[in-house]
Parts: sequence; C-alpha cells; structure tokens
Amino acid sequence: GKEVLLLMQALNTLSTPEEKLAALCKKYADLLEESRNVQKQMKILQKKQAQVVKEKVHLQSEHSKAILARSKLESLCRELQRHNKTLKEESMQQAREEEERRKEATAHFQITLNEIQAQLEQHGIHNAKLRQENTELGEKLRKLIEQYALREEHIDKVFKHKELQQQLVDAKLQQTTQLIKEAEEKHQREREFLLKEATESRHKCEQMKQQEAQLKQQLSLYMDKFEEFQTTMAKSNELFTTFRQEMEKMTKKIKKLEKETIVWRTKWENNNKALLQMAEEKTVRDKEYKGFQIKLERLEKLCRALQTERNELNEKVE
Repeated sequence: GKEVLLLMQALNTLSTPEEKLAALCKKYADLLEESRNVQKQMKILQKKQAQVVKEKVHLQSEHSKAILARSKLESLCRELQRHNKTLKEESMQQAREEEERRKEATAHFQITLNEIQAQLEQHGIHNAKLRQENTELGEKLRKLIEQYALREEHIDKVFKHKELQQQLVDAKLQQTTQLIKEAEEKHQREREFLLKEATESRHKCEQMKQQEAQLKQQLSLYMDKFEEFQTTMAKSNELFTTFRQEMEKMTKKIKKLEKETIVWRTKWENNNKALLQMAEEKTVRDKEYKGFQIKLERLEKLCRALQTERNELNEKVE
C-alpha cells in the first residue's frame, strides 16, 4: 500500500501524461525484472531443497547401516555367551572326570592319588582363572553394551520409532542374564553332586592334557573375537559421532533454507500483488490517455478551424 501511494505521489509530480506513462512503464519493467530474479532464486532454492532431501535419504541409509552394525554386535554377544556356556560345560565335565578319577585312584594307588590331587588343584586354579577371566570379559562386555545403549539414546531422540527395538534388545539381555544365572546355579548343584563321586584312573591324564591344550586354543580364539568386537565398537562409535554431526549440520541447513524460502515466497507474493495493481492502474491510465488523445485531437481540429477562420477574417479585413 505504501509503495502504491508513493508511486501515485511521484506520478502526480509529473506534468504530462507521456511522462506519467513513461514512469509507469519504467516501474513496470523494474517490477518485472525483480519478479524474474525472484523466480530464478526460487528455482535455485528448490534445487537446494532437492539436494537436502537427497542428503537426508543418504543419512537415513547411514542410520540403517548403523542398525545393521548393532545387530552384528548383538550376534557377537550371543556367540560370546554360547562360548561361555560351552566353557562351563567343559569345566563341569572336567570336574566330573576328576572326581571319578579320584575314586578309583584311592582304591588302587595312593601315590597316584596324591599326584592326581596335585594336578586337580592345578586344574582347579586354571579353571578359576578361566572363570575369573570370563567374568571380567562379561563385565567389560556389559559396560560396552551400556555405553552403546547410552549413545543410542541420542539417536532415539531423532528416530523415536526405534524405541521398540531398544526395548526388545533390553528384554533379550535380561533373559540372557537370567539364563546365565540359572546355568551357574545348575553348575553349582551339579558340582556338589559330583564331589560325592570318584575319579577315573591315571591313564586318562593324557586326555586331560589334550583337553587343556584345546581349552587354551579356545581361550585364544575367544580373546581374538573379543578384540574384533572392540574394534567393531570403536568403528561404530566413530560412525555414530560423524552421523550425529552431519545430522546437526543438515538440520541447521534445512531450517535456514526454510526461512529463506518463506522470505522469498512472501517477496514474490507481494511483487505479484504489486504487479496486478500496476496492471490495473496501467489499464486505467491507458483509458485516460486515450481520452486525452481524443481531447487533444479535438483541440487540434478546433485550433486548425480557428486558424483558418482567423486567416479568412484577416483576408477580409485586408
């Protein structure tokens, strides 16, 4: 409204209709050029918006990759738990064989019994060390899982639909912990029952040594898998940090582009309204200009008629 009033005041300062029409044409050309510039900028912003949408799709794909990595970590956790179970079963089997060996040795060879008891103590220390290492590894694994769950809470703020999956994972972890606890209780009961039984003879000592070598190999394999798990967790943490930084950058860009789009859209709408008003005013001015031209032609005709009449009167006077 203010621009129209200023334009009307500027037109009123002009004296002739030709100047007013020229000023209107110039104003119309300026507005048309500004409208074209606004349309170009709108196209550029639309391209930027399409690019932002592509980047958003790319980030979603990265998030799906992170979810796949998380499923791999869960499978590794389950595999570690299976290894723990096998180790416990083997230790139980070893304890059973040792008790049976002790029973037969007490009946036949007292000296062999002493040697077997010494070996059993060594194996018991070794098994205790293995159990302690397993508990330490389980504690480390639990801490890593807790840290990973804390990092996942930040992603859950952006992707709320993943909360059901996190709850399912927590339920599985609780169920697994309960199963481990039950297995330990069962192992304790069986050990108490096996302490009442005897052991086998001395000729199975070689088998025990072979089994000990196998346990060492399995322990080394277990340590290698744990190192792989740690490297996978480090890579997952790096991927999570980069993903969060990119998400923050993209959110800022999207907000900025939305604000710019709203500003340019309002400018474009205002320019369209001004162009419509200018077009209406131009039609009115054209009509007035045509009326002025008709009046001017009539005045010119009247002037020519008056000049001819004056010339005739001059001739008559002469």
